[in-house]
Amino acid sequence: MMEKRTIIGIDPGTNLLGFGVIEIDGGRPAFVDMGVLDLRKEKDAYSKLRQIFDTVSEVVRTYHGTEMALESPFYGKNVQVVLKLGRAQGAAMIAAMEQGLPVFEYAPRQAKQAITGNGGASKEQVSLMLEKTLGFHLETEHLDATDALAIAMCHYYSTTNPVSSVKKGSSGWEKYILEHPEKVK
Repeated sequence: MMEKRTIIGIDPGTNLLGFGVIEIDGGRPAFVDMGVLDLRKEKDAYSKLRQIFDTVSEVVRTYHGTEMALESPFYGKNVQVVLKLGRAQGAAMIAAMEQGLPVFEYAPRQAKQAITGNGGASKEQVSLMLEKTLGFHLETEHLDATDALAIAMCHYYSTTNPVSSVKKGSSGWEKYILEHPEKVK
């Protein structure tokens, strides 16, 4: 019998942070919850990071998360935006690691590909496929929560696919180090 898993998906951001929670008990994923942390009114960058840490910690505790999947920052023309996203992602990572959760990262296109079969799918297309897959009507003010749910589902698919390179408990860096021990001094 498969062990129960609760995957917390995070779409990091310093203005809007989305979270999505799925549970796998018996092999099929089920929708648990999703939401958005709206930080647009907060002006202090460090206060935003604290709120991200606190909120993600609370989500992990509330739903007894066993794994966290994060959307990795994508490359953009504005370096400041990428740096801010990296900070938000770091705050969420630390919140998960503080509670013993392994952390996994997925590119936005990778999640879209896993959910819709098209890495260039729109947020609306991703939301529609998630509704059909999970059998649950998703009503959300912001699509950041849907993106977070997609990241959680992407992780589920990656860990249950027999040809996937993702191994339980190994993040991108851990996997790289294991595969390239000669690079570590």
